[in-house]
Amino acid sequence: MRTDRILARLEQEPERASNRDVPRMSRTRKVLFGSAAGCYAAVVLAVFVSDRLILLDWQVMLFRPYKQWPELHAALDYFVVLGQRGPTAVLVAAWLGWRSWRQRTLRPLLALGAALLLLNSTVGAVKYGLGRLGPHYATTVGADEMFAGGDIFPSGHTANAVVTWGILAYLATTPRARRVLSVVAAGFALGVGATTVYLGTHWVSDVLLGWIAGLLVLLALPWCEPLIAAANAWLLDSRDRLKEGRGLAPLPFPVPPLPPAAVSPGASAARAAAGAGRAAGAREPGQPAREPVPAAHPAPVREPVPAGTGGRPPAAGRNAEQPRPYHAARPHLTRSERTPVTPTGSRRPQPPAERPPRPAPVTPGGRRGHASG
Repeated sequence: MRTDRILARLEQEPERASNRDVPRMSRTRKVLFGSAAGCYAAVVLAVFVSDRLILLDWQVMLFRPYKQWPELHAALDYFVVLGQRGPTAVLVAAWLGWRSWRQRTLRPLLALGAALLLLNSTVGAVKYGLGRLGPHYATTVGADEMFAGGDIFPSGHTANAVVTWGILAYLATTPRARRVLSVVAAGFALGVGATTVYLGTHWVSDVLLGWIAGLLVLLALPWCEPLIAAANAWLLDSRDRLKEGRGLAPLPFPVPPLPPAAVSPGASAARAAAGAGRAAGAREPGQPAREPVPAAHPAPVREPVPAGTGGRPPAAGRNAEQPRPYHAARPHLTRSERTPVTPTGSRRPQPPAERPPRPAPVTPGGRRGHASG
C-alpha cells in the first residue's frame, strides 16, 4: 500500500473519540489542590523561619554528590535536559499535534499551552520575587540566601518536568494509558529533581517546591477547560469560514466598545464652529482653495448691469439709468517717492536747495583763515 493511500485513509478515519469526559474541578481535586497549596506555603515558610530545612540544604551542598559519584556526571548531564522547557515542550507538542490531527480537535495543544502559561506565570513570579541564590553562588554558610538577586527557588527544571510529562497523563484517553503515563511522568519529575541536586544547581528545598508547583498547575487545569473549549470551537469555526472565504468567526465572548475620547467643552465648541465654517464654505488659513460645490438649486439669473457703471451693480438708492459720474484716469508717471505731485498729475517746480557753507581751512598756526592762492 502506498503512502498516499495510508494518509488518505487516516484522513477519512479519525481516531475514535475518547470515552473519558473532560476533567472537572471535583471535590476530590479541590481537596488535593488545597492540600498542595498548604504544602507550598509550608515549604516557603520553613525556608524563612526553620533552621532544619536550611541545614539540610547546606549539608547536601557541602557533601557535593557530583564529586562522590563522578562516573554518573556525564549521563546525568543529558538526563537533566528532560526538564528543560524548550526541548520537552517541542517534543510533547509534536506528539499532541499528531493527536489533534487524528482526533480533529485542538484541545490537546490548547491544554498544553494553558499549562505552560500557568507554569511560567506562577513559577517565574515566585522565582524573581524571592530572588534566592543557588548553591554555586552562595555567600554565607547557613544563610537562606533570599532576596539576593537569584532565580532558583522553586526549581524550574523540576516544575517543568512535572507539567510537560504530566500533561500526557492528564490528556490520556483510556484509564490504562492514564495510569502508565502517570508513572512515567512521576519518574521523570523525580529523576530531574534529584539530578539538579546532584549537579549542585539547586537546593533540596528548591526541588521540593518545584514538585509542588508543577502539581498545582496540573490540578488547576480543569478551571481552564471552559476557556479551552471556547477557543477550540472558535479556531475550528474560523478555519471553516476562511476556507469558504467568509472571514474569521465572531469571538466567543463579547468585546466591550472603546470609550469615547474625553474632549473638553471648549474643544467641542471649537470643533463645532470649525465644522460649521467648513460646511459654509469657509477656508482655513494655509489650506488650498477648494472647488465650489454645485448648489442643489440653480442660482437666479442676474439683470445685465449698464456699461456706464464700470461693470458693478448700482449702489443703494441710485437708479440703474443714472450711472456713476465718470472720472478720467490719471496718467501714470514714473517719479521718485520724494517728488511731490500736483492734483493734475504735473510736477511742481522746486526752488534750488541751498548748499551749506564750506568750513574755512585750518592754517599751520592753528587759526582758521582763507587759503592763499
